Order: sequence, then C-alpha cells, then structure tokens
Amino acid sequence: MQKFFVENNQICDSKVSITGSDMNHIVNVLRKKKNDTVLIGNKEDSKTYIAQIEQINADEVILNITDELDETSEPNVEIDLYQGLPKFDKMELIIQKTTELGISSIIPLDMSRCIVKLDEKDSKKKIERWQKIAEVAAKQSKRGKIPEIKDKMKLKEISNIIKEYDVFIVAYEEENQQTLRQTLREIEKRENYKIGILVGPEGGISNEEVEILKSFGCKSVSLGKRILRTETAPIAMTSNILYELEK
Repeated sequence: MQKFFVENNQICDSKVSITGSDMNHIVNVLRKKKNDTVLIGNKEDSKTYIAQIEQINADEVILNITDELDETSEPNVEIDLYQGLPKFDKMELIIQKTTELGISSIIPLDMSRCIVKLDEKDSKKKIERWQKIAEVAAKQSKRGKIPEIKDKMKLKEISNIIKEYDVFIVAYEEENQQTLRQTLREIEKRENYKIGILVGPEGGISNEEVEILKSFGCKSVSLGKRILRTETAPIAMTSNILYELEK
C-alpha cells in the first residue's frame, strides 16, 4: 500500500486533506479512486494510519482515517550521518539509500578535501531538494518518519554536539587498530542507541581532521581491507550498525 506523509494540520479529527504533488500522484499516477486506501504518515508524531479516499475534488483529495497501525518500521538505533560534502549526484544517492536503511538525519559537512562548495545562496535550494529525496525514499520504504536534512556544518562544530551520542564514529581509511565491529561491541547494551557517524568526501579525511575529531572524543574506525567510495561508506556503516544493534 502506498504511503504519503502529511503535516499535523492536514489531519482534522478523522479526515485528511492532501493537495499538490501528492494529490497528483494519488489521482494521476496511481489512478486511485473513491474508496481506495493508502497509508498516511504524520510527520510530527510518526504515527501511521490507513485512510480511505472519500472525495476527489479539483485541487484536493479528502480521506477518512479507518485505522491506526501499532507497528513501526523505525529502528531502536538513531543514526545521524555527518557527510563530507561530495558531488551532488553522490549526495542524492547517499540520502536515498541511507533513508531506506533507517538513517535519522543527514548533515552536510564542510571539510578540507571537499571538491564541492555549498554557498549560502544555493544551500537552501539544495537542502529543499535533498529533503524531498528523503521524503520520497521514506514513502517507498514505508518509514515511520522522514529523516531531516540539516544545514551544513563545519568540523569544529562537532565538539558542541558529541556528548549527545553514545558513540561518534569516524570512518578513516588509514585506521589499522580499531574496526567498526569492535567499536559497536564495546557500547554498553541498552534499549535505544544514538550514534553519530562521519564519512569524508571524495578525497577522504586529512590526518589533521582525524586528530581534531579524536580530540573531541570521536572514535576512528576501519571499514575493512578495501577502500570504499564516499557514497558506499555511509550505506555500509548504517547497514552494519543496524545489524549489530537493532532489535
């Protein structure tokens, strides 16, 4: 069953109003008719409903909520990806695939070896586009929530937020002592986890940046004997973290 996300103000009692591109998708792409059902996800509280189409108007589809689903597709592991800004086509792939896997948020990171620079003028438009990609991927994979694409950060700002995480892991190709598996198995067992992961851009992470991150308390890890591309590493990390920790 196809899923659509709505704002809280689109739900009133048991009625849901859908307009714009989602309405077009329901009516003209999926060819849904009156009495057909879809899944509705509330962006604010991550609740999911089954809703039946009640009316199809010129600029609005009205649905009636018939049931609330108790199950959730969200993992007990909250993973925030800090991604050294790559070329934009690679960023789009990273957002799409990590969203499907269960990432919580993605933060573009300004690093010394970034080929691409995201200026203030273009930043808002890019983040809006990336947020839409995350929403489409969340719909497709029937996520309970849409990952947030946050504003670009600088490396030094990580020092201010590292205490929020159970562990903050940096993928570093020259690390030869500590693996991702070892680091994950050292985490104290608990019901829920909050993990930060950092992946460098196409040119990787410089030695100076790794030392700065370590001084903040980040854990440098190896992802194996083979060097992964910047668009492959976050997918591999997210998959392995969920394999080890998800219930």
